[in-house]
Amino acid sequence: MAVDQLSIVFGALADPTRRAILTRLTSGDATVAELAAPFRMSQPAISRHLKVLEQAGLISRSRRATARLSHLEAEPLREVTGWLTRYQRFWDESHERLDELLASLQSTPDDVPAPDEASGPEDRTKGEST
Repeated sequence: MAVDQLSIVFGALADPTRRAILTRLTSGDATVAELAAPFRMSQPAISRHLKVLEQAGLISRSRRATARLSHLEAEPLREVTGWLTRYQRFWDESHERLDELLASLQSTPDDVPAPDEASGPEDRTKGEST
């Protein structure tokens, strides 16, 4: 069964360490040692995270002298954003409907009695024994 690219990208983004690595790479290319520095894990563990990100197309890796640099590839994130945009429209429309409902509820006249005030004092005593 083939897995679509969007699922692979979401799978890569599911891990907070990988998201943090991507955030770091927005500042520029970095070595494995530089990417591993803020984490309490080994460089081989970071390398495994980088492999997942590379397979998802979120990073590319290149060599500069003896260093292996990771570079952010943002195109897959654009595709994810495009997919999520449809749901943003849904939520925006839902919030607009809610705003309209709240506005209509707030614009009711003040002289309309609240439901418990609609009955007179004689109605409140019905059913009470004297």
